Amino acid sequence: MKNLPEILPDYTITKSSQPPFAVRHEELPGMLIVPRMGEKLSFGMYDLPERKLTGTYHLAVTGNVSIHGVRGVEISSEYLDTDGSKEENIVFAQLTDSHCRYLGGMSVDKDGLRHITTFLDGDTFSEAYGIGENNCGFEVTRRPKGIITACDNGLITNANDEVSDIVGRYTVMINGKAYDTVRLIDMQSSRNSCMMCEYYLDKNGRTILWRRFNQDDWAIERYGRKWTEALPDNEKVTINGKVYVHWYDCITDYIHC
Repeated sequence: MKNLPEILPDYTITKSSQPPFAVRHEELPGMLIVPRMGEKLSFGMYDLPERKLTGTYHLAVTGNVSIHGVRGVEISSEYLDTDGSKEENIVFAQLTDSHCRYLGGMSVDKDGLRHITTFLDGDTFSEAYGIGENNCGFEVTRRPKGIITACDNGLITNANDEVSDIVGRYTVMINGKAYDTVRLIDMQSSRNSCMMCEYYLDKNGRTILWRRFNQDDWAIERYGRKWTEALPDNEKVTINGKVYVHWYDCITDYIHC
């Protein structure tokens, strides 16, 4: 695995005049690894506006599993914080011809007790891992559906808060290299509000750049103020008239940084 930079490289995102391409996107949502035997991946998280590395995830598919009769794989997850602390977890996931989804996860508390959550655990599972109706997960074959459209510095959708779609084609220039990508927008309800994630996918269906935006009041009970107040200088986009603030970025060792 390649070492990830301590500082997020400068990048530009330029809209292309070419139509977006269809792509097979097999990555596990939010973890960016393909849940297939033999796969490994590392990715770094970079808070904005400082652009400093705050932590690194090292992921590896370690075995096949059956969860309540549903076949999938086990993925080991090691998170290394820049303060030197470490956290290890396991997630269970499934990749089919049509979808990619979580089946559950396992964490270990300070007493060594292993806590296992699966897709039969109702809200506990849904809040941590559930994606899509009845946890169908992410569609694997991605092409524009027109359910999210771009406008001046923003997005418009007539769908509910949990929706994803390809919205345009972009050239991402990072670390001196240009990548031809499509922009996958994923919106998810969370903490009585909504968050939006951008995946810039190349023609192999791999994420070149991942960006996280929070609706202005996302998790306000936890953080105590709106994101426009916490990060006043960060990029903002408007979705259906509501302001979202750029929080952090992720890059993986798939790209050569």
